[in-house]
Amino acid sequence: LQAFSTFERILGMRRSLAALVLLASAAGSYAAYHYNPAVQASVNDLLARSQSQPKKARARPPAPVRLAMVGRRDVPIELEGIGNVQALSTVEIKSRIDGQLFEALVKDGQLVERGDLLFRLDDRPLKAQLRQAEANLARDKANLEKARADMARYDKLAEKGISPKARLEEAQATFAALAAAISSSEASIELARLNLEYATIRAPLTGRVGSILVTPGNMVKANDTKALLVITQIRPIYVTFALPEQHIGELRELLAAGKAPAIEVTILGRRDLKAVGTLFFINNVVDTTTGTIQVMGRFPNSDDRLVPGQFVKARVLMRTMTAAKVVPTKSIQINQKGHYVWVVRQDMTVEPRRVEVGPIAGADTVVTMGLEPGETIVTDGQLRLYPNAKVAPIDRGGSKGGKGKVQS
Repeated sequence: LQAFSTFERILGMRRSLAALVLLASAAGSYAAYHYNPAVQASVNDLLARSQSQPKKARARPPAPVRLAMVGRRDVPIELEGIGNVQALSTVEIKSRIDGQLFEALVKDGQLVERGDLLFRLDDRPLKAQLRQAEANLARDKANLEKARADMARYDKLAEKGISPKARLEEAQATFAALAAAISSSEASIELARLNLEYATIRAPLTGRVGSILVTPGNMVKANDTKALLVITQIRPIYVTFALPEQHIGELRELLAAGKAPAIEVTILGRRDLKAVGTLFFINNVVDTTTGTIQVMGRFPNSDDRLVPGQFVKARVLMRTMTAAKVVPTKSIQINQKGHYVWVVRQDMTVEPRRVEVGPIAGADTVVTMGLEPGETIVTDGQLRLYPNAKVAPIDRGGSKGGKGKVQS
């Protein structure tokens, strides 16, 4: 500890000595300048010469940028949304009678037309029931003829007083009962024929079948919970998706005027597969959580490109802006005051200019105010720019051009 204290005292003394030397040097310099006219004249001359020499400004090199020109073209106004494909109708095929599944006349995934034969059930018991009902009808008709003859005979005998009137009333009751029996037998025949018809199951609509869920040989019940197969109607087919609620009025006006907007859908992951249809339905409720409304389009789907349950990207063509002023979207900048672009003057200097933007069409954006066709704007390299800055156009390869290569 004593050694450390001694070291600190020595170090403090050295610092004090250095400060005294600097102070003495400064005092000597000041005294030489103040009391020696020759030193004072030399210093003043040196300061005057340094102030009289102009400072050379360091010029900034031109900023490398890519350019484009404001153009005009027709711009389609489109709305986009993600939706899914829905079948026009889906029907579960079930048996309407009890019996044994005898034969399947359709294959998995087959396209069927309305009325095509799908299944056959064992119809032998049904044919026997029909013959029995027909026999009962024939018996009832024969008994009815006998009852009619008995009623006529008892009517004549009762008029002559030979037979009591009670016998006539009995004959009339028997005739009426047999007439009712005949109506019941006719209904039984009709039901038997209908059940026999149900033994052959036909397609109720045109569509594509799924997999066969019950194979031949199994027993089926009338309106069983398990279907034999499912048929999905896919021609035409629907696509449901959502659009922003602010376009509801315009969409309804187009539908009311008979100008249903065209819809183009693209299968997600397959941009080359597209289908075109028309919008025909707008929902009556807006989804408050997303601010969108559900719409639906109808597509012919003649090539079976769209499959129920598939996710697609839908675009609705609302209208077309003719001769609209367009610029590359990447040329538009934004700050607290709004949108602006860097405009290139004839002397290759730039100025920021406020613009009003419209809808986006692909890689371009419509400019409604602030620019005129033919003006040159900066599309890349804006971070290095400031008002009146010099620019040096570069091409796509990165090399500078002499007069500037403008991207169109």
